Amino acid sequence: MPAAREVSVLVIGAGAAGILMGIGLRERGIEDFVILEKAGSLGGTWRDNVYPGVACDVPAIYYSYSFAPNTSAPMRYATGRELWSYFDSVATDRGLAGHLRYGAEVTSAAWNGTAWEVETASGERWTAGIVVGAVGRLHRPRFPDIPGMADFAGVVRHASQWDPDLDLRGVRLGVIGTGSSSVQIVSAASQQVAHLDLFQRTAQWVYPRANEPVAEAVRAEMLASPEGARKHYAAMEAESLRLGEIAVSGTAEQVEARNQVIRDALAAVRDPVLRAKLTPDYDIGCKRLVISGTFYDAVQRPNVDVVTDGILRFEREGIRTTDGVLHPLDVVVLATGFHADNYLRPMRVRGAGGVDLEELWADVFLTYKSVAVPHLPNFFLINGPFSPGGSLNIIAVIENHAAFVLQLVDRVLAERVAIAPDAGSSAAFVDRMRDRAKGTVWYTGGCTSWYLDRDGVPLVAPMTLSELRAEMAEPVWADFDVRPLAGSCSAAS
Repeated sequence: MPAAREVSVLVIGAGAAGILMGIGLRERGIEDFVILEKAGSLGGTWRDNVYPGVACDVPAIYYSYSFAPNTSAPMRYATGRELWSYFDSVATDRGLAGHLRYGAEVTSAAWNGTAWEVETASGERWTAGIVVGAVGRLHRPRFPDIPGMADFAGVVRHASQWDPDLDLRGVRLGVIGTGSSSVQIVSAASQQVAHLDLFQRTAQWVYPRANEPVAEAVRAEMLASPEGARKHYAAMEAESLRLGEIAVSGTAEQVEARNQVIRDALAAVRDPVLRAKLTPDYDIGCKRLVISGTFYDAVQRPNVDVVTDGILRFEREGIRTTDGVLHPLDVVVLATGFHADNYLRPMRVRGAGGVDLEELWADVFLTYKSVAVPHLPNFFLINGPFSPGGSLNIIAVIENHAAFVLQLVDRVLAERVAIAPDAGSSAAFVDRMRDRAKGTVWYTGGCTSWYLDRDGVPLVAPMTLSELRAEMAEPVWADFDVRPLAGSCSAAS
């Protein structure tokens, strides 16, 4: 067996969070690090998702690192490919190429008392003083349990495993699911296919924001200077925060004004039967709002049907629903989401004293400020449990998380210590987030969503950006157990 390779810092995942960690380490003069990525290239979400119509519903200039605003997207919302190109170019420009290792899916990490012993699916072994989990939340596809899928003669693809060479022109397409991916697929594919059946279990509230070209004067100013780019980044941040903060701290008047825009968009659906199908039975905002200025037009096309009868089974020719109708299909897209509560799973993580993370998280996702876990010394997370991804741009979230984690990294390397949050401080954080979340529409709105844990309590924190910045400004060292590593003379505090 080959010897384990040693590294000071090992980052798991080369999506937006992993790239950001690599940039932060290099800015500190730390070059002894590696970023392990399970796939064949970087990019995370925007590498995996190449389905028709894929895009981000956060404005392009704001869905970017604050130090490198994305000024290249010609439209308000960037396509998936444009976003992948953005993250790839940032990683290249910031000199990360030599630190990236592809095809390296981490399967286990174990603390040996002084460092982490990490193994990959291919048998590669690493020893790292610090591990940072930057794996993201939406990358383990959720497949529906529908009988007969293997009997279907056509093509079945999860939205995140789309074949970009699959030609939809003239086919009979079925789409299962009604979240953001489904809405984007329906909007794009309805213009190509012969017929489209949208199999809807739960209707969605849709916020009707059009994707418009970025004004030429704005693009010119953004491209002319860093100051111009930062100006428009700040303006878009302010606009986006106003919408996001309504979900967690909006006044009744603000909430009603937003809701009326959403209700008016639905009311514009001409057919009352179709409109009734598309009307949710839960409060607006209970699920993450779907952003689309084209979905309602798409489902009113003559070649599109919204099917609300339950799916009974797949058959050779298509899908049969509980009303006995067989829907003939050539291609089926499973827009059925992800195991958003997997976090590090299926990786096995064993911390100090052999503590198994799976057992530690059996009842509740115990975490400290979403970035650290008791009994896991020098193992840090980006966008872990109870991060505020429900109301904030995830790039802003990971920037604040990474800045906090880098402060922990600084102390570990400078003083040769092992740092882990104590259990009491972690439990207090989790209790505070859960209690606050119970006052939001995510909990009271009468729906189920990927925001919720198995007890129906939101796993996302209802924070504003200013609150997140204050929370992550600097470590409160009294909340941590800090111990010298073996052979170190550093004083712990």
